[in-house]
Amino acid sequence: MFNAHKIKVEKTAHYYTIGTPGPHIKNFWIVCHGYGQLASNLIRKFTSIDDGTTFILAPEGFSRFYWKGVYGDVAASWMTKQDRLDEIADYARYLTKLYNTFIPQLPDNVCINLLGFSQGCATQCRWIMREFPKYHHLILWAGLLPEDLDYTPFHDYFNSKKTIFVYGKNDQYVTPERLQWQEDFSKAQGINFEVHTFEGKHEIDRKLLISIADELKT
Repeated sequence: MFNAHKIKVEKTAHYYTIGTPGPHIKNFWIVCHGYGQLASNLIRKFTSIDDGTTFILAPEGFSRFYWKGVYGDVAASWMTKQDRLDEIADYARYLTKLYNTFIPQLPDNVCINLLGFSQGCATQCRWIMREFPKYHHLILWAGLLPEDLDYTPFHDYFNSKKTIFVYGKNDQYVTPERLQWQEDFSKAQGINFEVHTFEGKHEIDRKLLISIADELKT
């Protein structure tokens, strides 16, 4: 017979940036990678919106692993089903610390864009629902709203901002069934969002990203 315990410890987190925070920044992006990705790979996509007035922050999930099991490329994940609530709490504190580190270095009127790709969509949503940070736009790219959250008490909070859902028409993970679920769930929860699509798979499309970034500037 054994007993299970847990203890909080310090852990070294890794994140990547494009641009330099300061009074010249007009747009602040926090972008969260998907399952099996690295933040250093995801952020490369965002060099396309680096215009000198944009600061981009890409945190990396705590859980690293070998993509092929015991060797090869290293990948990262935000959480698994094992002790999931602890993992959610850990990465929420992590994202909050990064947010609170950089926001004071930016103008009060900076436009804050939160983007999640794939698993990063749930990561962003769960962080938002725990901390309710100030932001202006939420982009869910190739990922769905987490079904275990109740958004109904927070209609004013969410619908005072713009939520955008983006997916590739050939994305093997965003099936017609999952699209229908997203539509039904968001209606039931009172979450309004606009939809953007592109001819592609489970990926960030640079051309569409530039278009959305330009749209959000206005």
